[in-house]
Amino acid sequence: MRYLKLCASAFVALAVAGAGAAHTEQVGEIGVDWLGNDIIIDAVEDPQVSGVTCHVAYFERGVIDRLQKGNWFEDPSNSSIACRQTGPVVIGDIELDEGGEEIFKQRRSIVWKKLVIKRIYDKKNDTLIYLSHSRQVQDGSAKMSLSTVPLFGQDVTWSEGKP
Repeated sequence: MRYLKLCASAFVALAVAGAGAAHTEQVGEIGVDWLGNDIIIDAVEDPQVSGVTCHVAYFERGVIDRLQKGNWFEDPSNSSIACRQTGPVVIGDIELDEGGEEIFKQRRSIVWKKLVIKRIYDKKNDTLIYLSHSRQVQDGSAKMSLSTVPLFGQDVTWSEGKP
């Protein structure tokens, strides 16, 4: 069974190559049922903000579940995120507008669906906001998760000067 799951995961990984995981490391994997479905937990480092780590949890379907449901190339949109200061905070050249900046994306289907993490800076409250959500071409998902890292009272270095 474990072998089948590994083969299916490798197949899906090859099918969705280019998923963009340059700053991630899998730190946990929890089996949730006998079908081989798992919850995966990744540590994601913000490429422009050192000293902040986000932990993202998402669902990965097993091979038996994929066979039963007939959809080999898609995982659910659900995700959860928690971000914390994990070292000295050094902020590089970040986007400061309301739309924020995409810091991570990972394919959740072979063509259209992606798990995305965006960073938004809330200047008034001196807080970094991290939003995890699914991006789809149509039928966008309302499933999202939010985490904040307050900068107030912290020793923060802004490489481009504080806005």
